Amino acid sequence: MSKITFAIGGVHPDDAKLARGCAIEVLPLPQTMYVSMAQHLGAPAKPIVAVGDKVKTGQVIAEPGGFISAFVHSPASGTVKSIAPRKDLAGNYMTHIEIAVEGDEWVEGVDMSDTLVIGIPEDRQLILDRIKACGVVGLGGATFPTHVKLNPAPGSKAECLILNGAECEPYLTSDFRIMLERTKEIVVGAAIMQKVLGGCRTVIGIEENKPEAIAAMRKAVSELPYNIEVISLKKKYPQGGEKQLIQAVMHREVGSGGLPISVGAVVQNVATSLAVYEAVQKNKPLITNTLTITGNCLPVEKQHNYLFRIGMPLSYIAEYAGGVPEGAGKIISGGPMMGRAIANLDAATVKGSSSLLYLTAESTKRGQESLCIRCGRCADACPMGLEPFLLNRLYKAGDVAALEENAAQDCIECGCCLYSCPAYIPLLDNVRQAKGMALGAIRARAAAKK
Repeated sequence: MSKITFAIGGVHPDDAKLARGCAIEVLPLPQTMYVSMAQHLGAPAKPIVAVGDKVKTGQVIAEPGGFISAFVHSPASGTVKSIAPRKDLAGNYMTHIEIAVEGDEWVEGVDMSDTLVIGIPEDRQLILDRIKACGVVGLGGATFPTHVKLNPAPGSKAECLILNGAECEPYLTSDFRIMLERTKEIVVGAAIMQKVLGGCRTVIGIEENKPEAIAAMRKAVSELPYNIEVISLKKKYPQGGEKQLIQAVMHREVGSGGLPISVGAVVQNVATSLAVYEAVQKNKPLITNTLTITGNCLPVEKQHNYLFRIGMPLSYIAEYAGGVPEGAGKIISGGPMMGRAIANLDAATVKGSSSLLYLTAESTKRGQESLCIRCGRCADACPMGLEPFLLNRLYKAGDVAALEENAAQDCIECGCCLYSCPAYIPLLDNVRQAKGMALGAIRARAAAKK
């Protein structure tokens, strides 16, 4: 058993990696695709095409709307049918570009071959420009524009690049599959980011419950001319959390409100590393990713890992995979711990989509809430060292100053508190709201100083 892990908190939910043996399958294109302008953290992209325009696969159709933003590319060739608000996964309206699919004619300059390219460009700025031009964002959940993250502010220095291969969320297996099937591309992507960051120590961290991935990545590292190490991490949720990985690998703690670079760390997901490889070495924009179709109400033969393109309606993917199972009480985008219930199955995939998770009504039904008995289990489980029972009480009292004082803003919304609470108090929901209140106060003060 690996002993490399973060210092405090954490829980041990059942892995439920039901689709781990399912090789990645390529989804065929639907007749219509809907490309959201909110594919990333930060400002939504701005459309640069018009209704009636013909577009090709990989063509830029929207440009960054601010410094923290990213380019968006067409996922297929066809005709722009509309540019209008459309409901996203949460049921909120966001501008989408609707494309009537007429084929898959790619723009010139994209290398579609399987040939591995290991020679990395010498020009650091050229690498960053390619990553930006291809719209690469973090694929570990936050979808932060990668070119920004790989270019720390003056005075900041990266001492360690950590690739997150933990995939600690139950059920999800897409990262596991790409570590088996796109192993060397991930390693080259890591080497590219290592070069951009000045040649810092580079570590690929994988949870010990994925021995095949650990072996595959170690073999690839040994066969390629880069200085990269692969480490086995203890199986403990949320091992893949950014701050938890830094603590496990570097034994450093990111302070309240701080960024990883403040302790010399840069964390990227293994899927992001693959996207970086494709952008820099193949000039391929980020229009594909891998998602898992899984759940406890799906038979083994209906579990899948799919290579999808952004803009595919979830209803299309669900239907292609055999339809929504009758026993599904809830459909979740993401894992059961941090994922969000899907309010609109007609919503389209985005760059960071990771799953369609079908759970039975019984497994998602919350127990009857009772009074807090001050057992402290939520505090013991919190990987950020917070006291969720206290934050819950302060939230109900509306005491914003006390919420901020007790670091509600540092919550990573991992769900460990809710998972461990014997009183079935909706701690995650309430602390998430408390976090929003604390962050609102912090932003208001910052705005007042300008």
